[in-house]
Amino acid sequence: MAGLNESRRGLVLAGLAVLFFATSPVLVRWAAPASPYGIALGRLAVAAALVFTLARLKGTPVRIVRADRWLFVGFGLITALHFVFYIASLSFTSIAHSLAIVYTAPIFVTLFSGWFLHEPIAPRKWLGVAIAVAGIVILVRFEPQWDSRMAFGDLLALGSAITFGLYSVAGRSQRTRYPLFTYATVVYGAAALCVLPMAVLNQNWTELGWSQLLAIVALGLLPLGIGHTLYNAALRHTHATNVNLVATQEVTLGILLGVIFLGEIPDVSSIIGALVTLLGVVFVIL
Repeated sequence: MAGLNESRRGLVLAGLAVLFFATSPVLVRWAAPASPYGIALGRLAVAAALVFTLARLKGTPVRIVRADRWLFVGFGLITALHFVFYIASLSFTSIAHSLAIVYTAPIFVTLFSGWFLHEPIAPRKWLGVAIAVAGIVILVRFEPQWDSRMAFGDLLALGSAITFGLYSVAGRSQRTRYPLFTYATVVYGAAALCVLPMAVLNQNWTELGWSQLLAIVALGLLPLGIGHTLYNAALRHTHATNVNLVATQEVTLGILLGVIFLGEIPDVSSIIGALVTLLGVVFVIL
């Protein structure tokens, strides 16, 4: 990518990140019957190990100042909840519902930035929030198979979006204080430790075969370890708006991979609802 200017390099990195992000729903389904806690623990531990190795190879120190330790425990807890909610949602609702709702996260980033950081919210962004909410209404109101089980899965996906919004706002200042690999290693490691007790209580590792274990390792390497690293690298080359717009295509590609590998074909209302939700997110991001 030496011949690309900074902006185009960022877009290419974001596009590559989406390719890795989109493998997540299929890999989560392949990891069954592992519990959401077990999948989240394995995924976070593998990603932390990968990023730590990259940091060592690059010569980047992996340490934080003592005063920030409890702050990073909080970041880890929020990150752990984000992944547990997302993984669990796929046990109850469809890939289309889960991804469309999780990708309302930029809305919560905008709202939390206004509430906690006192950053102004443009009227256009409120219009985007309204459009995204309308998209979710279409998702659930016209879904012929929507029942209490899917409703619970949709709520878990919403919890994943909210916790990602909290994580994004809370960690914004830290991203300028610590190198990328340092920040990612500590956050992923802290998140793994936060989810460890629930994984010990709820996951019987002996019941998993090699295919499930490989799916969990792949979740740590592909969408999290590589995908998130590429995503954060893209943010260093081009405007965050452009990166977020490219990242929303995880919804499209994730649904497509679900059709190809799982035979999970969304109905018309799910497709329309997802598209309307993404349109609202675009209004919020721009």
